[in-house]
Amino acid sequence: MPENIERVRDRITRAAAQCGRSVDSVTLIAVSKSQPATAIAAASRAGVKHFGESYLKEALEKMSAVKERDITWHFIGTLQANKTRAIAENFEWVHSVDRLRIAERLSAQRPYHAPPLNVCVQVNIGGELSKGGAASEDLADLFAGMGKLPRLKLRGLMCLPPEEDEPERQRHWFAQLRERFDELNRDGAGLDTLSMGMSGDFEAAVLEGATMVRVGTAIFGPRTNTMRSA
Repeated sequence: MPENIERVRDRITRAAAQCGRSVDSVTLIAVSKSQPATAIAAASRAGVKHFGESYLKEALEKMSAVKERDITWHFIGTLQANKTRAIAENFEWVHSVDRLRIAERLSAQRPYHAPPLNVCVQVNIGGELSKGGAASEDLADLFAGMGKLPRLKLRGLMCLPPEEDEPERQRHWFAQLRERFDELNRDGAGLDTLSMGMSGDFEAAVLEGATMVRVGTAIFGPRTNTMRSA
């Protein structure tokens, strides 16, 4: 696994250099859903500090198992109203907010002894019915409502674009998200995070301005654990 992590970091470095960016401007999130706690501990020892989880029960079990490690936890899965309290209490970042009602619950349930919860709004950039995310044209209203929530820190946008094999097609979708990000900032949103790019397309995402890439298979290999606790 350390070799996989080094290869991923090298690829990020090359992509960043290609577009004149510092590699330090890109945060690697290891997507550890369906991976055992031992794999998380190994990746942490190899220098990974950020981990992404999608299934709450599974994530909480692993958090407890590796609580001695210095880890920042990101929730990247579908948000359900009955799970928001535990997410607000245990994660530092949430990347998949797409409704004001969910954002309101996260803010109300974020512990007051903790800093505001960092959130990204998930955008359904390809308009795919099979995926969650807010419509691009609804972002301004959503941001206006979320900006009033005291226990959230609105950081940026996230997307799961249509799967594409061609790098130029991959870049097409990421460029659309970056353009929306820039538009929101011109209107005063103050965003600093573009969470986009996974194992098959993170280099294209870096070329289009990703500040966080969410990489699972390229680090851990194909998933063999089929446990999918919600």
